[in-house]
Amino acid sequence: MNDFLQVSGKTFLIFGVANRKSVAWFIAKSLEEQGAKVVYSVRSESRRQSLLTQLAGKDVFICDVEKEGAAADLARAISAAGHAPIQGIVHSIAFANYSEGFKAFHETKRADFLQATAISAFSLVEIAQAFKPLLANNASVVTIGISSLLVTPDNYGYMGPIKAALDSCARFLAKSFSAETEVRFNVVGAGPLKTSASAGIPGYLESYLYAEKLTFRRRNLSTQEVADTALFLLSNRSSGINGASLVVDAGLGSNFFDKEIIRLAMRMES
Repeated sequence: MNDFLQVSGKTFLIFGVANRKSVAWFIAKSLEEQGAKVVYSVRSESRRQSLLTQLAGKDVFICDVEKEGAAADLARAISAAGHAPIQGIVHSIAFANYSEGFKAFHETKRADFLQATAISAFSLVEIAQAFKPLLANNASVVTIGISSLLVTPDNYGYMGPIKAALDSCARFLAKSFSAETEVRFNVVGAGPLKTSASAGIPGYLESYLYAEKLTFRRRNLSTQEVADTALFLLSNRSSGINGASLVVDAGLGSNFFDKEIIRLAMRMES
């Protein structure tokens, strides 16, 4: 079989598998199907236990990125286990505290914003720094962002600015690493997905169904489509792409003036 992606036999580190619906899970399984070796990092022992069946026989490490120094500890453990060099890293980590329900953006609590920033955005910087000595010179780091950083959905709240920070971090890391290596950093800007994490966002179902009507094909993204884009970015076939955000949204961001949506909106106004 022609190995177009050329990932077979190479090692990749995946952050963010929570269950079978996770973007990280789809990326990891796709890599393994292509013959790659996947090393997993999960946030806690309880999460590892919940994934025992899915990840049986796999190398699974624990790293709670909210804790300072956790990424460095993980790098030492993975190095000691003999998993270097690492050809690619997937950062699919995000957290927001919606335990008190929806609040207007200006009511965002400082502690919630800083916690979400540390986990969802700055963790990429800490992981990059910790794993720099273990990365192949032409390695690829991919993080999962959102398809539009300009829209202001009410129910996404403070995660919008934090995802914008994540996007910026990837570009600055691409520049920073370029002084010594050819390691690339890119973002997959995914449209709405049906994942367990998104289910925790207040009012997400309505937003998801609305987004589906705005895609050109009238069908939302599958998680596999996002994983396929990440797989391309992880491979050397995307060697000319660095510091970029690839939008994967089935046309959602270009279809705000769809005649059917306009017709339905005007009907509601009358």
